[in-house]
Amino acid sequence: MNAPASKSSAFSPSRYVYGTTRLGDSKFSLEERVSIAHKAMSSGVWFHTSRQYGDALEVLGRAFSEDRAHVPKLIVKIGNNDLAELRSNIRENIAPMGVDHVDVGQLCLGGRYAEEFRTGGRCFDDFRRLRDEGLVRSFVVEVFPWTSRMSVDALRAGHAEGVVDAFIFYLNPLQRFASNELWDLIHEKGAAVIAMRTVCGAPVHRLRDVPGAAWLPYLQERAVEVAPIFERSGVADWAEFCVRYAFSFPLVKATVGSTVHQAHLDAFLRIAGAGAVHPLPRETVEQLQELQRRWSDQVDVRAKPWTM
Repeated sequence: MNAPASKSSAFSPSRYVYGTTRLGDSKFSLEERVSIAHKAMSSGVWFHTSRQYGDALEVLGRAFSEDRAHVPKLIVKIGNNDLAELRSNIRENIAPMGVDHVDVGQLCLGGRYAEEFRTGGRCFDDFRRLRDEGLVRSFVVEVFPWTSRMSVDALRAGHAEGVVDAFIFYLNPLQRFASNELWDLIHEKGAAVIAMRTVCGAPVHRLRDVPGAAWLPYLQERAVEVAPIFERSGVADWAEFCVRYAFSFPLVKATVGSTVHQAHLDAFLRIAGAGAVHPLPRETVEQLQELQRRWSDQVDVRAKPWTM
C-alpha cells in the first residue's frame, strides 16, 4: 500500500458494486429477492455480501445455481484471529453460495490479527497463503473510526504493501468512517478506496424531516447541515449526488449500494454505469469535506465501537 497513486489503478472492481444487505430482509418475499439478484447479476457488476446479512447468502446461492454463466465477482466480509478460524469463516460464507473462492476478502480485523496488521506481524503470511492457494484472490481492509489507527500505522509503515489492495469504509455525504489522519494518509500514499453505504440509507430530506428515518440522532443532525448543500448543488437526485460525491475522489474505485428495489438498482446502474461519473462541483465537495473533518474529530473517533 506504500505505492504511488498510479499503482492503485491495478485494482479494478465495477464502479457500482451491488450490496446484498437487503437480500437478507425477510420483509420481502424470497421470489422478489432472488429476482433482483438475477437482475443485478445480468448487469455484470460485482457483488458485496456477508454471513451477517440474514439469509442473503442462501438467496445468492439459489440465484447463482439458476444462472452459473452470470455469477459475479464477490467482495465478502471475512475475519477472525488465526488462520484456522479465518479458513472456517471463509467456508461459512462461500458454501451457501456454491462458489469455491472469494474474489476479494474484506478483512474485518480484531484481537491478535488487528495488532499484527498494525505492526507487520504474522497475519500477512496467513493472508499470502490464502491468496497463493486461490481461496481468496485479493484483500481489502475494513475501516471504522474506532479502528482507523490500525490502518494508519500499517499504511505509514508499508506493512500491507503487496497484500492489501484497498481500504473499504462508509463514504457518503453524511459519513466518512476513516479518521482525518487516515483519510489524509490514504491520499498521501495513493491507496485505493471502496466507498460503502452509497446513499446513507435514505434521501437527505427524509433523514432530516421524517421521525425515525434517521435511525440514530447524529444522522438527523448531519442531514440538517447537508440538505442545504445538496439543494444548492444543482443536482436534483440524492442518489446521483451521493455517487458523484464518492467519485469526486480519484482514489475511489467503487461505491457499494444495497437495494431490493428495481428502480433503485436501475438508478445506481445508470449513474455509476459505463460512462464517466462527473465529480460534484469543487465548492460542494469542499463544503462537505469541511463538515466531515469536524464530525470526525468531534464525534466519529470519540464514539464507542458500533454506536454509529
